[in-house]
Amino acid sequence: MSEVYAARRTRLRERCNAGGSAAALVSRPANVRYLAGAAPHGAVLLLGRTEDLLVCSDPPEDRPAQAGPDASLPVRALPGPGGDPAVAATGLAEAQGAESLATEDHHLTVVRHRAMRSVAPRLHLTDLGQAVEQLRVVKDEEEISCLRIGAEIADQALGELLESILVGRTERHLALELERRLVDHGADGPAFATSVGTGPNSGRRGHRPTDRRVEEGDFLSVCLGATYRGYRCEIGRTFVIGTSPADWQIELYDLVFAAQRAGREALVPGTACRDVDRAARQTLDSAGYAEHLPALSGHGVGLEIDEDPQLAPAAMGKLDACVPVTVEPGVHLPGRGGVRIDDTLVVRPEADGGPELLTITTKELLAL
Repeated sequence: MSEVYAARRTRLRERCNAGGSAAALVSRPANVRYLAGAAPHGAVLLLGRTEDLLVCSDPPEDRPAQAGPDASLPVRALPGPGGDPAVAATGLAEAQGAESLATEDHHLTVVRHRAMRSVAPRLHLTDLGQAVEQLRVVKDEEEISCLRIGAEIADQALGELLESILVGRTERHLALELERRLVDHGADGPAFATSVGTGPNSGRRGHRPTDRRVEEGDFLSVCLGATYRGYRCEIGRTFVIGTSPADWQIELYDLVFAAQRAGREALVPGTACRDVDRAARQTLDSAGYAEHLPALSGHGVGLEIDEDPQLAPAAMGKLDACVPVTVEPGVHLPGRGGVRIDDTLVVRPEADGGPELLTITTKELLAL
């Protein structure tokens, strides 16, 4: 893996050189991990003029498990507690003879930025922007493999829950059980706070579980994700509890299912991100649910659960192959409940079979 991380740093260095900076300082944890293979707490990565360094506050001997897969990357620990690795790395960049340093201004605080200027007043600080995030959008097959395994874990955890008795249990209890099962099956942990919504809470995006108990006839919507080797996937499903679904539940479910299928089928390399959103959204819009729709129909996933690209009406850019995204349309009717169906897929060319579905739990409307 050292060669992979070195190649990523080389691509970033080429971007920096094209922008006029001989060195760069990466501070956002997910970006540090992407380029270095690990991101100890507070660590920063210096792409120096003469040497790349992972600068951290903990001495290397105190964190053997966090040294990272990239054994070729030197680690520089601060000599004492209380120091700021970003400030120390700025001084190291100046000592290497750099005249300018590109920094992640969107991640640094004003106070931290001032401290960096004070330690190297002759160093010209420029904005690196979203350069690393842009590199992270297209995943290699090793990254996709981690997402695939995470999706398998999430599917397994959800499948086991559906085989248990649900009536009478609280949303909070079910969410905690799902997160325990994720870890039991090999996940690093949940990819985000698990959402379980029942009855009038179902179908709400990002619903935080409450002490409401599952009742007969409820819609039950679940959204969970697993983190595996740092990579995060997402799955969401909606079910009916304990009885045959009512006509309105079948109608609403079929509508959201059709919208989600339209979004999945639009995942073709070269398609505008806004067109994927439009494909999912127009099905629900034409049925009169425009005011109940979320701001976006999906988003990228990877080292963070919400990455570019964004599948939204005003989204810019087009999809590339090997980009993992969610497609997650839903409708929530206040006071009644709703439906959300959410999959993680990888954009693939039609010659390779089209979009690869990573989350495979059935999307049939089950009565549990």
